[in-house]
Amino acid sequence: MSNTVISVENLSKTYRLGVIGTGTFFGDLNRWWAKKRGRQDPYEKIGETDHGNRMGETLWALDDVSFKLPEGEALGIIGRNGAGKSTLLKILSRVTAPTSGAVKVKGRIASLLEVGTGFHPELTGRENIYLNGAILGMNRAEVNRKYDEIVDFSGVEKFIDTPVKRYSSGMYVRLAFAVAAHLEPEILVVDEVLAVGDAEFQKKCLGKMSDVASEGRTVLFVSHNMQAIVALCSRAILLNRGSIVMDGNPVEVLENYINYGPEDLSDINWAYEDAPGSDAVRLKSLRVLKDNGETSGNFKLSDTVKLEMEFWVMRSGLILNPSFQIINQLGYVLFATTNFHYPEWNDRVYEPGLYKSVCTIPGHLLNEGKHTISALVIQNKSNVLIREKRITFNVHDDGLSRSGYTGGWIGAVRPLLDWDIEMSNQMP
Repeated sequence: MSNTVISVENLSKTYRLGVIGTGTFFGDLNRWWAKKRGRQDPYEKIGETDHGNRMGETLWALDDVSFKLPEGEALGIIGRNGAGKSTLLKILSRVTAPTSGAVKVKGRIASLLEVGTGFHPELTGRENIYLNGAILGMNRAEVNRKYDEIVDFSGVEKFIDTPVKRYSSGMYVRLAFAVAAHLEPEILVVDEVLAVGDAEFQKKCLGKMSDVASEGRTVLFVSHNMQAIVALCSRAILLNRGSIVMDGNPVEVLENYINYGPEDLSDINWAYEDAPGSDAVRLKSLRVLKDNGETSGNFKLSDTVKLEMEFWVMRSGLILNPSFQIINQLGYVLFATTNFHYPEWNDRVYEPGLYKSVCTIPGHLLNEGKHTISALVIQNKSNVLIREKRITFNVHDDGLSRSGYTGGWIGAVRPLLDWDIEMSNQMP
C-alpha cells in the first residue's frame, strides 16, 4: 500500500458575506442604535439595497471534502470558477484554516498559489531564493546546491540582483516556480499561475512537474488547461460548489466536467404560430445530435456532430435547399454547407408538408471551442427565406490525440489527415 502524504477528512470552509463591522466601536454602536430604532443604516452605500440581507449570510467554499493522496501521485483538481479549488490548496498550504474537518500532511510543501507567493518585493531575486529555501526548512548549503539550476530554469539571470518588485509578472512567476520546483519539497502545490508564462515556459513547467512526480514526490495541480491535466496527472478530482463530484481517471473526470451543469441551447422547437419564416416556409425545430441520436451541446474532437432542422412547407411549387453555417467563438464563419450537390434534391419541387433535413459533420474536423449554428432555407439557390442563428454546441479536446503536447492548437479547423514518412538513406 502506498504511503499517504496528504489526508483530507470532512473538510469544510465557510466565509461570511457582507460587511462585518464599520471598523470603529463608535460606528458599530451608531449602526446598532439605528437598527434598534428601525432607522436606515447610516453606513449603507448609496444604491445598496441588499446590505441587510447579506449581513450574516455564509458561503460554503468547501463542504465535507474527503480524499487521500499517496506519495508520488500527481493529482489534478478541476472545476469551474468558484468551485473551491484555490480554497482547498490554501488550506493544504496552511495559508488559511478550515472551519471544520482535518488535514494531515506528511512532508514539506512548496506552494505556488499566485504570482510571487512567498516573495518579498523589496528583496532581490537572489535573496528571495534563499528566503524561500529557509521557509521550506533548508539550510544555506542545500540552497547553494540548487541555486544555479534555479536561475538557469527561470531565465532571469540578468536580473537576479534586481528587487523583484521591478520584475514583470512573467519574470515573477518564472522565478517563483523555479524556486518551488527545485528546492526538493516532498509535495509541490501549483495553482493556475502558469497561465502567466509564455508557451515555452509553460512547457518547461509541465516537464518539470512530470519529473518531480516521477522522482516519487507528490504534485497537486489546479488548472483550466484540460490537456495539461490529462498529460501530467494520474488522477483527477472534480469540484463543484465546494463538493467533490468525481474522483478518478483524468479522462473520465474531464468528460464529466465538460458535461456537468447547464448546457448551451442545442435543441429548440417552435409552435407553428411562433415559428420563424413566412407564409411559404416556417422553421419547426433545430437540434444538435450525437451519432446515436441523442441531443447534446458537448462533443469530443472525435465525435460525429449531426445538425438537424425541421421545416414546414405551406406552398406548392417551391424549389428549396436547407443550409447550415458553422460559426466559431470569434464570430468567423468556418464553412457553409448545403445539399446543392445532390441531384435528387437540387431541382426538387416541394409540396406542402413537414420536412426533416440532417447534415453530418465528421469527427476530427472542428477545432475545440464554442460553435454557433446559423440555419437557412434557400429558394432557387439564391433567395434566403429563413435565417435563424440560435443554437450552439461545444467541442472539447480530450487530450488523447496530442501525444503529450499541451499547447494551444491553432487553426479554425483541426482535421485528422493521413501522413506518410519515408527515409531515403541519402545524406548530402
